[in-house]
Amino acid sequence: MKHRWLVAESQPLLARPLSEQLKVSPLLAQCLVNRGHTDPARAGTFLEPRLKALADPFLLPDMAVAVERLFAARAAREPLVIFGDYDVDGVTATTILETGLTALGWTVHHYLPHRMDEGYGLSQAGVENCLGRFQVNLLLAVDCGSTAVSQIAWLRDQGVDVLVLDHHQVSDPAPLAVALVNPQRAAPEAPNFRELCSAGLAFKLLHAVLKHGRALGLAAFDRADLKEHLDLVALGTIADLVPLVGENRILVTAGLQRLETTRRPGIVALKEVSQTRSPIGVYEVGFQLGPRLNAAGRLETAEAALDLLLAPDEATALPIAQALDATNRERQTIEKQMADDAVGVVRSKFRPEEHFVIVEGHLHWHIGVVGIVASRVLREFYRPTIILGGDNEHWRGSGRSVAGFDLAAALRECDDLLVRHGGHAMAAGVTIQPDKVDAFRQRLNEVAKRSLGNDTLIPELRLDAIVPLRELTIEAVTELQKLAPFGQQNPAIQICIPSVTNALSPQKLGRGQQHWRFRITDGVAQVDALWWGAVTEGLPVPTGTFDVAAVPQVEEFNGRRMVRLRFLAWRPAAAAEAK
Repeated sequence: MKHRWLVAESQPLLARPLSEQLKVSPLLAQCLVNRGHTDPARAGTFLEPRLKALADPFLLPDMAVAVERLFAARAAREPLVIFGDYDVDGVTATTILETGLTALGWTVHHYLPHRMDEGYGLSQAGVENCLGRFQVNLLLAVDCGSTAVSQIAWLRDQGVDVLVLDHHQVSDPAPLAVALVNPQRAAPEAPNFRELCSAGLAFKLLHAVLKHGRALGLAAFDRADLKEHLDLVALGTIADLVPLVGENRILVTAGLQRLETTRRPGIVALKEVSQTRSPIGVYEVGFQLGPRLNAAGRLETAEAALDLLLAPDEATALPIAQALDATNRERQTIEKQMADDAVGVVRSKFRPEEHFVIVEGHLHWHIGVVGIVASRVLREFYRPTIILGGDNEHWRGSGRSVAGFDLAAALRECDDLLVRHGGHAMAAGVTIQPDKVDAFRQRLNEVAKRSLGNDTLIPELRLDAIVPLRELTIEAVTELQKLAPFGQQNPAIQICIPSVTNALSPQKLGRGQQHWRFRITDGVAQVDALWWGAVTEGLPVPTGTFDVAAVPQVEEFNGRRMVRLRFLAWRPAAAAEAK
């Protein structure tokens, strides 16, 4: 795939004060500037995220109202039910609140919707089944509820008070819940918690509960330790792909440290079956732990994932973790077949000059993996993508978007064609009648044409700096890790290495010979580079003198540390001169 190389310009007037005051290299200072950190004090805070920098949880909209209603339930010994969601964010948030509130004196039940039978969030079938199981007058909707206008009205008619703790976009009109704690409702000048996911919001709600309980002089609240929930916060935040900036950066940094030493039986068992080794970072959570927790909710019900996180001991946890591992392997098989089918269907009729959005569905496509498949199709064709699977009289689907296209907003312009929809700018879900799919595809393409042009539908390759190969020392690359954890809105450092050649002939690697291994040189230094999946994708190997786009990394092998590059792309060296 072609890319638009966008190399950040050097800004010495902004970078030099950072370098001098923070005592960091000019390269790290430039990377900070590229990420919007131009003030030395704020840049220093970014480099050293601390829990004490978290904002007062009562600054979140309706937080005080939610806490007041929870304490009224506690005083009256009134039980409550947590209505969660079936993804990692929903399951971890449910676990945080169930364990935290139960330890503090509440009577708590939980309910997770069944993806196949009830669909996403506070569906009518879901809330009716929930009340059929639990006779309660207080329901706490977690990771859902921000668009459930009719369902919350129905619950209110049944005498049930609803508290919503969610981070998805809010409908207009908003549901009339007792409290709608959603950072999307915060003012633009509010603290940097607008990007919190539901696991982070659960942590904030518990923080608010503890503050209120301590103000009332309740002894149990003095003994509680919020930090014991940080492992779950990191799991949910990383798995939900929310920006790792602001409070998310603080919570994930502390949470990853907690994951290293956690004694939570479910996570210990999960690390064992997934063979996750230290150090645990964003990759290990996103590609080893998270998918196994997600697998249950994708194919069946998320109850197994929740049971694992709530397991009281490793003897209970290990069989559940092993079952989740098996479910994940089944998910991978289904996903690969479906992704191959979807890519083939799109490739057979794709016209890049006309198709600004991809919408494809099939009666037999599994609705549990439509989101993953949408991501695969997007990577292949770089278009906002919605993949739909059959579900009785309705089809359900999941969408992924590209920079510059707010998918949730676009779906609102198709409201009359959809049964349900909701989500974020970059990811959303839909329910639709099969006979409306063609009209939906056409409408969505009309919306997309207004904001997406041919240039914007070529993926950007944003590079932080031009760095000669000889300057990529172990010390220089190690210092760049101060910007971790990397993720949305704080990507891994990507650099342009100019004018190199192949020191050795490229070699194929991997069981399927799907990767390329290079050794490149600028005439002074030599560094190994790996180009993952490039053979499979049929990408040409570089020849002559060329520029490299890569992620520099320090790796250890047989006790020896070395710099290695994760190869992203290449171009003839003359391209840099012609730019």
